[in-house]
Amino acid sequence: MAFPERFSNLPEYAFPRLRALLDAHEPGADPIAMSIGEPRHPIPDFVAPILAAHTAEFGRYPVNEGTPGLLAAICGWLRLRYGAELGPERIMVLNGTREGLFDACMALCPEVKNGRQPVVLMPNPFYQVYAASALSVGAEPVFVAADAANGFLPDYAALPEDVLDRTAVAYICSPANPQGAVASRDYLTRLLLLADRHDFTVLADECYSEIWRTSPPVGALEVADELGTDPERLAVFHSLSKRSNLPGLRSGFVAGGPESIRRFRQIRSYGGAPLPLPLQHVAERAWGDEVHVEANRAMYQEKFRIADKIFAGVQGYEGPEGGFFLWLPVEDGEAAALKLWQQTGVRVLPGAYLSREVAGHNPGKGYIRVAMVAPKEEMRRGLTMIRDCLYG
Repeated sequence: MAFPERFSNLPEYAFPRLRALLDAHEPGADPIAMSIGEPRHPIPDFVAPILAAHTAEFGRYPVNEGTPGLLAAICGWLRLRYGAELGPERIMVLNGTREGLFDACMALCPEVKNGRQPVVLMPNPFYQVYAASALSVGAEPVFVAADAANGFLPDYAALPEDVLDRTAVAYICSPANPQGAVASRDYLTRLLLLADRHDFTVLADECYSEIWRTSPPVGALEVADELGTDPERLAVFHSLSKRSNLPGLRSGFVAGGPESIRRFRQIRSYGGAPLPLPLQHVAERAWGDEVHVEANRAMYQEKFRIADKIFAGVQGYEGPEGGFFLWLPVEDGEAAALKLWQQTGVRVLPGAYLSREVAGHNPGKGYIRVAMVAPKEEMRRGLTMIRDCLYG
């Protein structure tokens, strides 16, 4: 039987690889999970009552693009957060932001660019769905190092003109997963101007935008408004998973130009799974409430301070500007993760599992990613064991 080759060069996903690395070995102590970015802060107290009030609506097919109330709540949040005046025709609700990030190339990447195979740019390391999206449409994924030398944000402008002329789509993540770097206004300005010059679409993954250290990260939408960028030049993605501690709600959205969103909606109509109506009611309330978001952010800011204190003096340590991961330098990420597991029971992710090797170099190989999602004292204990085991 013949099978398609388009995904043949995708490595095993990060977490099966981690299980293969660690699970044949006994943990050195009671396990502490710090590998998966699954928020463990309390969920908002309004979730259960809303679900109970709308339980009967599980008996109805959901609205594909999102209920009017949810679309209005998202538009209101974008206005409050970024000063962006978008109508509901420029929004589509997602069943988890991963859905939209995968569908993005199917919706927006042309079959050819300047008569040749299109290129999809992405940071390296990166959220692995970006590569799968590019391959799904026969585009060439180009992995651009995001390392200490460039502030952990990819320098797309430094690519050869030949690559830029074939570029159809470019992903950017800010705050970055896994490094926690935040794109500045100047960085986003340069990226959008580059996109105009070379005629490509920017896909801005901003799912960690509400977890920040000192000031809210600038958004691509507000920079695009300042520049007068064509609305079809940009699509942005947001989620309730991290902002509201609701990863199981699977609620996010994509915002873009009217034609871009029309194309997203068309694909969703054929192959998507719209968010159930009771969950859309919860999401509507969540996007309209900032109190729980501020409380959640305060807990992460305290965790930043704890991490800074524990790793003070560790060479190469940089606390994140946003998000909830530590990107810790080690000699070899796989060896460090295995050593931690065997000696302490702390479970972390090797950075190489989030990256690709380019020209013999994997920019994640010398790092581990540590998720600061556990309760504060459990996290403090885990970080202390990491420090003592790897840097003591």
